[in-house]
Amino acid sequence: MSVLSASQITKVFGGTHALKGVDFAAAAGRVTALFGENGAGKSTLMKILAGIETPTTGHIAVDGEPVTFGSAREAADLGIVIIHQELSLCANLSVEDNLFLGRERVTGAGAVDRKTERGLAADILRRLEEEIDPRTLVGELRLGQQQLVEIARALLQDARVLIMDEPTSALSEPEVEVLFRLIRELTADGVAVVYISHHLDEALSIADDVVVLRDGSLVATSAAKDVDLGWIVRQMVGRDQDSLFPERDTVLGDELLSVTDLVVPDPSNNDRLAIDGLTVRVRAGEIVGLYGLMGAGRTELLEALAGRIPIQSGEVRLDGEPLGGEGIRDRISRGLMLVPEDRQRDGLVQTMTVGENLSLAGLLAFAKRIFLSRSREDAAVQRTITDVTVKTSSPKSPIGALSGGNQQKVVIGKALLTEPRVLLLDEPSRGVDVGAKADVFALMAEQARRGLAVLFTTSEAEEALHIPDRLLVLARGRIVGEFRRGELTREDLMSASGGAASAKQTGEAS
Repeated sequence: MSVLSASQITKVFGGTHALKGVDFAAAAGRVTALFGENGAGKSTLMKILAGIETPTTGHIAVDGEPVTFGSAREAADLGIVIIHQELSLCANLSVEDNLFLGRERVTGAGAVDRKTERGLAADILRRLEEEIDPRTLVGELRLGQQQLVEIARALLQDARVLIMDEPTSALSEPEVEVLFRLIRELTADGVAVVYISHHLDEALSIADDVVVLRDGSLVATSAAKDVDLGWIVRQMVGRDQDSLFPERDTVLGDELLSVTDLVVPDPSNNDRLAIDGLTVRVRAGEIVGLYGLMGAGRTELLEALAGRIPIQSGEVRLDGEPLGGEGIRDRISRGLMLVPEDRQRDGLVQTMTVGENLSLAGLLAFAKRIFLSRSREDAAVQRTITDVTVKTSSPKSPIGALSGGNQQKVVIGKALLTEPRVLLLDEPSRGVDVGAKADVFALMAEQARRGLAVLFTTSEAEEALHIPDRLLVLARGRIVGEFRRGELTREDLMSASGGAASAKQTGEAS
């Protein structure tokens, strides 16, 4: 039986029809996977079902009874809880305070019951197999841990319908396995789960039912057991999955980036090494991938190279010249640019327009003495919007009006406007749909063809197997495997990422 259902839902934003007569239902004890490209209407539909948005037309029912939600709180009071794609945590508050924000436990005297809250917080974090002190400030946690706090907050609300919008975008594979175990426990207790993810194989593995949206319309439904990834991709974008990975002939040039015996302390625990004696080389025209489980050191390596976190020892050379104590700005001017993992926090300024975000890192290129040449800046912005295929009505549009995939293209475009020689990309396809991923991969291939050296991280096995010319597998801050494209299977990759001996186990990659 459907716990939550919607019929003929439409939503109009100005001249944009985000939803066009969509029917949807979530059944008790089942996982419904909702697929669609960015802009297909998935998040809009879920916000309507969770009381955050109101439909332009259409009807919602809970247990078959018509309802109208005036707020997310009203929906939550009926047991409909949503985990948002973009984190909605307060970085300056503790984990405990975030978990109970707006729903504090109180004593008989009306005071906040800290003891009860701390005990419940510890219990839910233990279920998620995450060792976090509830008193820790959320801002001190890594992105994956923050995402688990967001999930824990939803789990504490006794949901009858749990909507999960990209819940695993920053989680490692072991953390995903823990979450899936909890989802199975919830459905066994009769909870209806709606699961949205751009990790198609992951979502299909947990789903009972499949729904696909395209351009605001419902285009396909099926039992999950009756479909495969190819079917889902065809319904979403109208093309086969194999076309998502660009074919390319690699032409290698000179060595642009050289890293030797690099040692980097863990920023969150200086007694631990995030990178332990790592050596890697990247040549012009080459795409090198870094794959590893959470905590392997992927992000720390790129942030150390970009100057965001300190290096303890080792040598980094760019174009044969050593990088010493240069800061981020100097490294950008020398041609080393990072596209960060968390685009919302580190890649974009939310109060700026699309164009202002694009030109931000390269403003000096448009300067004449102490003045900016607006005409040159506008021309460069418009050219970049075209080159990286950002879908926007205008460079003056607010950055928040763009989908996640288009926001990611803006972050990459901003990096390219600095004219880098070496491009560092930390999880460049995180939280974007399958079509936008194809665009990002094509951008990477095009930049390599133009002679850039590209070093990127990924936590997705399919990307690791198909995108890089050379894949480096990291475990505990060391390179434990090096493979050329086509040399390894998914099983080999999983084995190597766990730290097992690989076909080419090494401490150096060249």
